[in-house]
Amino acid sequence: MTAANKPTPEMYARVFENHAEGALILEDLARRFHRPAVLDGENAALKTYHREGARSVVDFIVTQCNRANGVIADEPDEHK
Repeated sequence: MTAANKPTPEMYARVFENHAEGALILEDLARRFHRPAVLDGENAALKTYHREGARSVVDFIVTQCNRANGVIADEPDEHK
């Protein structure tokens, strides 16, 4: 992907905050994939890692929207 066609934080905000359907989709993604860690059972660690991977996508979208709105993220963008 070239810099000219790389999505910007402003694009994320337009799609997921400023567009009604995008906001609904982000809400649905958060409800489906932003789940807490699993603390018991023999596969708890594996289930937690799986949930963390799914949650990281939602967190990335929210971080991009926050950046577009002037909120400074605590962590660097690992996807550059």
